[in-house]
Amino acid sequence: MKPKRCIAMILAGGQGSRLGLLTKTLAKPAVHFGGKYRIIDFPLSNCVHSGLDTVGVLTQYQPLELNTYIGNGKPWDLDRNNGGVFVLPPYVKKERGEWYKGTANAIFQNAGFIEQFDPEYVLILSGDHVYKMHYGNMIDFHEASGADATIGVIRVPLEEASRFGIMNTDETGRIIEFEEKPKAPKNDLASMGIYVFTWQKLKKYLLEDEQDEQSSNDFGKDIIPRMLAGGEKLMAHRFDGYWKDVGTIASLWEANMDLVSCLPKFNLYDREWRIFSRNPALPPHYVAATAHVQNVCITEGCVVRGTVERSVLFEGVEVEEGARVSDSILMPYTKVAKNAVVERSIVDASTVIGEASHIGSEQSNCGDFRSDYCTDGITLIGSNLFIGAGVSVARGSMVDRNLMV
Repeated sequence: MKPKRCIAMILAGGQGSRLGLLTKTLAKPAVHFGGKYRIIDFPLSNCVHSGLDTVGVLTQYQPLELNTYIGNGKPWDLDRNNGGVFVLPPYVKKERGEWYKGTANAIFQNAGFIEQFDPEYVLILSGDHVYKMHYGNMIDFHEASGADATIGVIRVPLEEASRFGIMNTDETGRIIEFEEKPKAPKNDLASMGIYVFTWQKLKKYLLEDEQDEQSSNDFGKDIIPRMLAGGEKLMAHRFDGYWKDVGTIASLWEANMDLVSCLPKFNLYDREWRIFSRNPALPPHYVAATAHVQNVCITEGCVVRGTVERSVLFEGVEVEEGARVSDSILMPYTKVAKNAVVERSIVDASTVIGEASHIGSEQSNCGDFRSDYCTDGITLIGSNLFIGAGVSVARGSMVDRNLMV
């Protein structure tokens, strides 16, 4: 087999517990986004546009739907004879098997997969970020600078920098210090969780890390600090485009709302950089004369007879006459019945909101369902539920069972 210059490895095994009900039976990278996509579509599409034809997707938590969705990789042009997309779950070897213990351990366990392609470089990506990026530019930068590792960084508001891994660099862009979620960050260069490694160098550090019983086997906590301590050359590659970590309910809602603003912050309509996905074959959406629609992403198969504003509607959604939906995300095949109100909410797939019910209300008439999850006032309704007629669900609640008044 001809050696590859670079292959990509997407870390897609995260449990995504901060997304609450949305990841109860679903891996975080398989969560729906933007009306017709899954989160995993973004790194996969970026790989294709960047000329990377060999991609490993490391799955673990609730992998069935994600594995089925990726399939043979055809929607992303990754059904190749020499390369393509490979789903890589943990497996048993030599009568012993174990879950991926961390991001670094996940790559270590798949060193054999990487070796068969004999790459010069390995690109490591997260499966739960939404953005468009040409990885080839970062790989070229890594090669030209003679780095052992290159880390993608983006500027964040300094008051939010303590939420990220922060890279302190010299005037050449060389990383001289890494701080994991510092209380008093020295700058605003946050790690994007995108790494390019020279494979032979990374392999050495993965082996050392695996032999360290005190290690948490994580790139940010262990591999990067170990390489810095070892005097390796680590460079920061700055990214100036749109990038969003959609690992929380609030950030997922915000990223979707970014698509429906008057001037969308994230452009999905660029014909030169399409985001590919596996889409259902459904008829065109229908908007009735009784409907009022403004700043909305509506996907195929939707039927809208009511009012929808500043919202994202996935395939097969129905909004009946007299219903009102605002600042919300309706996942596939949800139904909002006559005279119901849904505001500042996320309603998961195949759920029915009954007549004259109110989701995201100032007060509830069916008990208190508020949770410990940080929802920033966003109401979350689980999948495959029936919310009966006249039910009011308080703003910021999470509901995972049928409700009747």
